[in-house]
Amino acid sequence: MAIDHPTPISDQPAPPDPRRLRAANRAAVAFYREQLGGEHARGVRDYLRIRGLGTLARHDSDEGPARWLVGYAPRAWTALTHQLRAEGFTGQELVAAGLSVRTRNQRLIDRFRDRLMFPIRDPAGHPLGFIGRAAPAAGPAVPKYLNTPETALYRKGTVLFGVAEQQDRIQAGWRPVVVEGPIDAIAVRLSHTSHGRSGAIGVASCGTTLTHAQATILCNMPGAGNGIVVAYDDDPAGHTATERAWSVLRNAVPPGPLLAAALAGGDPADLLRSDGGRAAVRNAVQGQAYPLVQAVIDHRLTKLTTRHPRLFEDIAGRCAAVRAVVPLLFDAVNAAQATELATRVTERLGVGLDTVAIAMAEHVDGSLHDAGTALEQAALGRPPPVRSIHRSPSAAILAFPTLRMVGTTHRTDALATTGERPVGRRDSIGRTQGSC
Repeated sequence: MAIDHPTPISDQPAPPDPRRLRAANRAAVAFYREQLGGEHARGVRDYLRIRGLGTLARHDSDEGPARWLVGYAPRAWTALTHQLRAEGFTGQELVAAGLSVRTRNQRLIDRFRDRLMFPIRDPAGHPLGFIGRAAPAAGPAVPKYLNTPETALYRKGTVLFGVAEQQDRIQAGWRPVVVEGPIDAIAVRLSHTSHGRSGAIGVASCGTTLTHAQATILCNMPGAGNGIVVAYDDDPAGHTATERAWSVLRNAVPPGPLLAAALAGGDPADLLRSDGGRAAVRNAVQGQAYPLVQAVIDHRLTKLTTRHPRLFEDIAGRCAAVRAVVPLLFDAVNAAQATELATRVTERLGVGLDTVAIAMAEHVDGSLHDAGTALEQAALGRPPPVRSIHRSPSAAILAFPTLRMVGTTHRTDALATTGERPVGRRDSIGRTQGSC
């Protein structure tokens, strides 16, 4: 006779209803918006005005609270928690929504305190979480930005801040500009007039480097055919993020060119508060934007000089730098751009175009060798070699004749087939230019 065993009862609580989490986030948006108008938020409102973002706190503005739902999390430890508990939300629901956290003694407190609050919303406008920017008076030990943690609603790598708020301009085909934070995204928006027929929209990657899911969102925007602009901060962290964005976007096959904003040491929010700020932002992300691969080349050369300050003092070091960046030339969209990039490398490193052409030929030879090896290994049922096979180098190969015409004194066509090495020549200050 079979014995029925009782079904074990799990100690884990049932997961909260996503509808309740959405409701909690909506209630938090309303609470934070109300707090922004209070006396204790005067410093935050002053900060917005100083940054050229005063419109965010003006209820009579089309670019104000109704569009961005910006708010303020008060400094008190439990202001939001007490308010939402009074509205019927449980502690478990508030923790699951990322609005509250438990202390070591299991006390429930607010996750966000004394912060300017930016809701992160899905394309339909439903709040999923928040980005909290520390108030101006916060000490240096306080993190500048604090994000909602991963929740059942919020996966930070799958959404972009600013999409919900700018559906009008997205559908009108405005060019997308990916920036680091919400203030930069809003600065790009405010740099264009509301009645403009074309322009740029700023979207932020919500506390993470650009992901493949976010790149897909960008590439699917109607304005991506006009180009996608990367406008991260002009500092080492921003340079690293720019390289990551370039790597992700180029593999996402964007419909238009990949561009970098000409920020000259700042970010869109910094430009907005400068003299002629709105025009400066527009020029940086549109009129003066340049190929993103050029920015990546510049960043890599800068990184090399930072790590090895004397690297460029002799021909061996300069040639090593050429080899480090020459694979990037094969991402040029056409022969003219490949030539322009190669010329820029020669100017930075003090080498001749022939040196760059030789390195390009060697790179092609290596890629072809890897391709043949991969086919041989595949035929034997073995994994391919670790070294990756580069994408089609047609644009850079077509640039070889142009390189020869622009200024090289040696036969780059012969170099590509015979491996011939020209004799280096001396430049005006006595440095050797020419072969590696």
